[in-house]
Amino acid sequence: MTSNERRGGSARLVLLLAALSACVSAPEPPRAQAAAPAPQKPVPGGPQPTTNTWPIRAVANPPLPYQDIDQQQTPPPALVNVVRNLGQSFNGRVGIAVRRIGADWTVAWNGNALFPQQSVSKLWVAMTFLDAVDRGKLRITDTATITRNDLTLFHQPTAAMLKDGMWTTSYSDLMRRAMTQSDNTANDTLLRAVGGPEAVRAFLARRMIRDIRFGPGERLLQSATAGLDWRQDYAIGRNFYAARAKLPMAVRVKALDKYLANPPDGAAPAAIVQALAKLKQNEMLSSASSRLLLTIMSEAKTGPQRIKGGVPPGWSYLHKTGTGQDLPPRSTGFNDIGIMTAPDGTSYAVAVMIGSTTVGIPERWALMQAVAKAVAANHQAR
Repeated sequence: MTSNERRGGSARLVLLLAALSACVSAPEPPRAQAAAPAPQKPVPGGPQPTTNTWPIRAVANPPLPYQDIDQQQTPPPALVNVVRNLGQSFNGRVGIAVRRIGADWTVAWNGNALFPQQSVSKLWVAMTFLDAVDRGKLRITDTATITRNDLTLFHQPTAAMLKDGMWTTSYSDLMRRAMTQSDNTANDTLLRAVGGPEAVRAFLARRMIRDIRFGPGERLLQSATAGLDWRQDYAIGRNFYAARAKLPMAVRVKALDKYLANPPDGAAPAAIVQALAKLKQNEMLSSASSRLLLTIMSEAKTGPQRIKGGVPPGWSYLHKTGTGQDLPPRSTGFNDIGIMTAPDGTSYAVAVMIGSTTVGIPERWALMQAVAKAVAANHQAR
């Protein structure tokens, strides 16, 4: 992509943001939507579709007779247009999905394509753990002891807690650290407690959540993405960064390209907002576990300028972010997914996933905030 094309895309995004600021909260009444083509399903192990043909109407429930469909069952046409324009204007590979919780529609751009989740996947670990609690297999007050052999890499504040080589804390504390601080070691400790990656995949399958993959765990995922084989000493200090920097650039590019082409932690934005809606409606966990997890997500400290930065006063937002590795000029896996709730109690599940881009962080923030602003501007009170 040329510098002129990048500037053109940036200019379009700026104009779209300016238009959003002029939106009113009561959009025109919804009109009948043209039928969307059937989505292309990802082929396991093969190239992933990049179309934007996720249906406007969700297919989980049979459609109501036309005369019974109200505004809650059809998306605002202005929201459809804004999501499409944001996706088209952004300089990078992006997936966007918005689902009104309790309604029967999802608006999406690249909604059925798989994007790298990175730390968004911590949400599925927390759900799997709480599901085990619901089934009496684990207790949230149980404890785990972390040693140096359990440390991972990148962001892991837990590492500072080790005294004399170990630290013991409750699963409740580890879940809060994983979800609010995106602590990798805390998350991997929960993952071991529930039975590893297969347990998470089995949980998602039982809840009928498709098109959400779960990778091999933080250490193996990140080392392979960088072109390295994991060694436990990479968890100490800057060892991982030093080893990665020594690799030939061709090795790093090949490894990153392989990861982005078929991410083992890939997920479709439309599948994520479906799972968020089911969480809100107590269909993923018990009502008590759902309330606990949603409360923890509301306390997240990461990504204050992502989607949250565009949520207007009076609305609430709870979420989980994810951030992948950079290989300049590319940044990967820059994500935010969560639930926006209007003052009247109506909630929307929202996912913005930037698979790969060369634009700076402020422009990524602007895209995410524009999605939040569009949801609020086109909200139709129930």
